[in-house]
Amino acid sequence: MNIHTDLLQVKNIHKSHDNLSTLKGVDLAIRQSEILCLLGPSGCGKTTLLRIIAGLEKADRGAVRFDGRELGSTPPFRRKFTMMFQEFALFPHKNVYENIAFGLRMQKLDDESVNSRVNTMIELVGLQGMETRDINDLSGGERQRVALARSLAPNPRLLMLDEPMGSLDRALRERLVLDLRQILKKVGVTTLFVTHDQNEAFVLADRIAVFNQGFIEQVGTPEELFKNPVNEFVARFLGFQNLVPITDQTNNTIKTPIGSFKPVQPVDGKKMLLVRPESIRIPNDQQPVSDQESRLECKVVDCRFQGASYQVQVTVNDSVSLVFPIPSDAKPPLSGELFVLALNVASMNVL
Repeated sequence: MNIHTDLLQVKNIHKSHDNLSTLKGVDLAIRQSEILCLLGPSGCGKTTLLRIIAGLEKADRGAVRFDGRELGSTPPFRRKFTMMFQEFALFPHKNVYENIAFGLRMQKLDDESVNSRVNTMIELVGLQGMETRDINDLSGGERQRVALARSLAPNPRLLMLDEPMGSLDRALRERLVLDLRQILKKVGVTTLFVTHDQNEAFVLADRIAVFNQGFIEQVGTPEELFKNPVNEFVARFLGFQNLVPITDQTNNTIKTPIGSFKPVQPVDGKKMLLVRPESIRIPNDQQPVSDQESRLECKVVDCRFQGASYQVQVTVNDSVSLVFPIPSDAKPPLSGELFVLALNVASMNVL
């Protein structure tokens, strides 16, 4: 029986390439059947960590444990992990069936077992009737499904996906990422997923580890990260734009270029005020600025139609820019127009 809470444990991993530190003391843990996304910009160390876990690279310092056992001396093929790459790495001379069967044949399973498992995988990823299709005749999305089926067929103890949507166009990625989560959850495979796209991470992950220059800045569920980013880097990487510097603080009051506020969070040592788009609204006669809100005078810089909403950009005191949405059925403000905003202080964060 496995008495360990965490299935995979990464402890104090350091790695350098050409005398430059790629990983700087990374600690990470993943639970049984969990989907954990490693999210961060290109070059921040995500793929290097994946390769160290897979055994394809050796850490300079630190330990990788799986199910309580140290993996340092375990060769990659004995770890029984599977890695799926962005390029899919399918065999062009094999058809769909034979690509999926490859790992099973390497395990020397009998033909009946191979056939049963391949057919199960084909049904799982929705490729029924395509068993004999040439890989070169498949669309990008179909190739991705073949690669996923091939990765899942050997029943890996850990599945690692390195930017598997990176070569697909955005519309296709958005459709496939929902299917991918459903498939992974149905199988119950423990999964590490590398991406630089926060939308992919939010849709797919149970938890997200945000990487930055070899460090992990924050680990949490998508909801935890969205509601409480720990610092400016995490907030900006998650797409928040309205970050206002804190110039002074007294007791629980902060001063900023857009005014003074009393946030509900502790403010000691904080440097930035995150004004969430949803904390901004345009008051009117029916809904004036309330006692729980702050009044802010601003000038419109730009207003862009985005389908379900307009994105409005304003400046406050001709210096600080704020961006927020208004419904698409509202009257869009004009560039240069002066008006008042209502800010809900309770929904803002200090970082």
